[in-house]
Amino acid sequence: MIGGLSFAFANPVILSALLALPIIWWLLRMTPPRPAAEVFPPLRVLASVIKREETPSKSPWWLTLIRMLMAAAVILAIANPVFNPRSNTLASSGPLLLLIDNSWATAPDWERRVEAASALIDDAEARDVAVSIVLTGDRQHDATPGSAAAARTRLAAAAPAPLPADRRSALAAIETAFADIAPGTAAFITDGIESGDSQTMQGLAELGAADVRVIEADGAQAVAITDTSNESSGMSVTATRLKTDTSRSLPLVAYDSRGRSIADGSIDFAPGEGVAKGTIEAPFELRNDFARIGVEGAATAGATHLLDDGFRRRRVALLSGEARDQSQPLLSPLYYIDRALAPYADLVEPRETDLAIAIPELLEQRPSVLIMADIGRLPEATYPLMTKWIENGGTLIRFAGPRLAAAPADDPLVPVTLRQGERALGGALSWSEPQPLADYPANGPFAGMARPTDILVKRQVLAEPTADLVERTWASLADGTPLVTTAVRGTGRIILFHVSAEATWSNLPISGDFVEMLRRSVQLSRSGGVTGETKAVKAQALAPYRLLNADGVLVAETGTARPLEVRPGREPLATPDNPPGLYGSEDGFTALNLLPRDAELQRIDMTAAGPYASERLVRAESWSLKPALLTLALLLLLADAMIVLFMGGAFSRIRSARSAAALICLIAGAALLLPPQAFADDTRPGDDRILERLDTTHLAYVVTGEDEVDRLSESGLRGLTSFLTYRTTLEPGAPVGLDIMSDELSLYPIIYWPISATAPMPSPQAVSRIDAYMRAGGTVLFDTRDQFSSLGASSSGTSPNTERLQAILGNLDIPPLEPVPTDHVLTKAFYLLTNFPGRYNGSPLWIEAQLDNREEESNRPARPGDGVTPIMITGNDFAGAWAVDANGAALLPTVPPDEMQREYSFRSGVNIMMYMLTGNYKADQVHVPALLERLGQ
Repeated sequence: MIGGLSFAFANPVILSALLALPIIWWLLRMTPPRPAAEVFPPLRVLASVIKREETPSKSPWWLTLIRMLMAAAVILAIANPVFNPRSNTLASSGPLLLLIDNSWATAPDWERRVEAASALIDDAEARDVAVSIVLTGDRQHDATPGSAAAARTRLAAAAPAPLPADRRSALAAIETAFADIAPGTAAFITDGIESGDSQTMQGLAELGAADVRVIEADGAQAVAITDTSNESSGMSVTATRLKTDTSRSLPLVAYDSRGRSIADGSIDFAPGEGVAKGTIEAPFELRNDFARIGVEGAATAGATHLLDDGFRRRRVALLSGEARDQSQPLLSPLYYIDRALAPYADLVEPRETDLAIAIPELLEQRPSVLIMADIGRLPEATYPLMTKWIENGGTLIRFAGPRLAAAPADDPLVPVTLRQGERALGGALSWSEPQPLADYPANGPFAGMARPTDILVKRQVLAEPTADLVERTWASLADGTPLVTTAVRGTGRIILFHVSAEATWSNLPISGDFVEMLRRSVQLSRSGGVTGETKAVKAQALAPYRLLNADGVLVAETGTARPLEVRPGREPLATPDNPPGLYGSEDGFTALNLLPRDAELQRIDMTAAGPYASERLVRAESWSLKPALLTLALLLLLADAMIVLFMGGAFSRIRSARSAAALICLIAGAALLLPPQAFADDTRPGDDRILERLDTTHLAYVVTGEDEVDRLSESGLRGLTSFLTYRTTLEPGAPVGLDIMSDELSLYPIIYWPISATAPMPSPQAVSRIDAYMRAGGTVLFDTRDQFSSLGASSSGTSPNTERLQAILGNLDIPPLEPVPTDHVLTKAFYLLTNFPGRYNGSPLWIEAQLDNREEESNRPARPGDGVTPIMITGNDFAGAWAVDANGAALLPTVPPDEMQREYSFRSGVNIMMYMLTGNYKADQVHVPALLERLGQ
């Protein structure tokens, strides 16, 4: 024993050669070194004669000692000294039982486990003891004891499996094989990780073995990734390890589909912590290229996490039919959508309000999903673009609202046929009370979600009953009416929520179910945007495509793996029939990883074990000094050769020479600094006019191209401008005529548009610009100047101007309309009015209908208008009543002639302007007494 280590020689007979060392000493001392050679020049000869030096007749003692040490090292190396030689301590009372974990955690040190098992098999063979070998990662077990050679063959064919250890079935096979005989030695070579069957040690103890051994590696090195989440800041990674008292930092690496490392991060475990999270920070586009996440230096199936389309972060484009995002964000249709999807998707919004420009720009960014909130009608030029985008794999999610309810029934971008109008409390198609939701269908993406009991719907758009309506319904109300419907178009999909995206029609948008429903709907979309004709993976039995081996490498061999059954709402688990890997095909696949999301590695339970001996799985238990001794002998031989050459004068001829290196300095020419380039004033023509328009409020009118109509429009707005200046504190500038195709429209709060059937029909681009202006918060006052009281008159009684207006409105996304109610803010904005006459007094003033909460507002002095109406329609010829000449005299008489009608016409214009500039301010003011009373003031 040396320092607690046992020591022995494998070939002790060779040590007898050490007796020959004295003879070797004598022979070496009698061998002189080779004489030194001298140069012939006469002077050198004379110098040698004068200073004679005799050549030694034998080698120096220190050179002889070096040669003796070299000979001793060779002799000792041949004798092969071994530290900690194995001792055969197996019990011979029964067969040797080898229970070996070949799980995913054993892949890094599998060779060491094979060496430990091989040594035990050699000991059993030396004692002529049968061997039973059982591997916990195999699908079938044969624990019948056999010969050592057969056990060695099975061990050589064994390999780690990419699965947790299945000790329960292995122990059952052992109990069957050893029912009539007890093992002599039972050795358990374990990975140290609990696998859900805590009775393993108790079962081994009950076998009655004379000797129980547990051979365990350092399980603290085992680590597994359990979950990933593609969040807004980066890829969040969750990992688990066995709890230890030390901290540990793991480097994370993200790989693309070609196996290239494209991003990295880290995850840090605190002392005593078994689960930790880390982040891989990378841009959104780069994160969508991630194919798998791995722990650098840990080549196991647990340390590799596969990703599929479901893990990729989608780009979602948002469009709204309202312009309330800044003034009243809680009433914005996009507010709750943005809050619901921001943690799970990258949201993009258009820079332009003109849908004819916004939609192509959004589609160029290749979004996976396009969400439209209360948009009823799109510009005609965008329908082919939208249809192609959906058919190529895009997902369109629409939310209902007043505009969609008023849209034509033949809209190609809805999944089901809709009825005109909507069903509401108190309407023609009404409920007696708000309706709750029914259970979610088992065949939809919302399967597995609990039916909410606190969500109530009081308004929705209805679907026409069809034979396939049930199949297209993902969610419905308690009375069976669809709430969420869908339809497949090509490789894409259209999804419609039959309620609004804000909380006026239901409280669904302010519930947690809204977030989960949107998230699941978005996850059904294509992750990389719309490219190619790839079909999405459907919920079905998916064949194994690529499987993960124990080293964390995807391989094409699928072996005996079976198709993976993917069920909605259930996370599949890795089993021997479905090992970790990718299931599906190259067109689309689902990733199955080793451990579920909430898994945590635990140490194997040893509390139920009987007496046992614990051993460490260390490679250097027995090690030989032979390589070190042979290396020492070789080094001594090289030293001896160098000494002999030096003493023989071989190095005397080597003369040192000085080498001078010439340094060449390259003088770089200084770069000529260009003088700063002077730029001319790039102010565009018309900027001064725009600045002037921004500084002063102007009334604007649409130039129709007909001189008489345009002259009356300009004179009428000039008369209203004078009236506003005289009667109010508002002092507008001169009226402005607009070319709606080229002029900037957002500078004007309201645009007066006189309709003329003989004027040129505005182009689709011009109408699209007007639609964008209205969507951004502006208002257009259409005046047909024909005194018709309704747009819904029969075709025989419809004037040409009204027909032209209908043609223009057919290309606009307008909300439902109604005549100004008697309690509307317009009737009290400045003057108290009951009607809005112009040159005529027979047509009502049509505005956006306020359909919500009528029952609650019936006793209020003024109905609140959240924002202002984007459209007004009249036939009373406002400009004809307002038109004045240079002296302020009226140009046209009223019909019938009545100057008070003209006065009320001017007052209508004042109320309209005050309403446009102050919105619902007046509605709030009429409640001041009630508010003060409620506050106790």
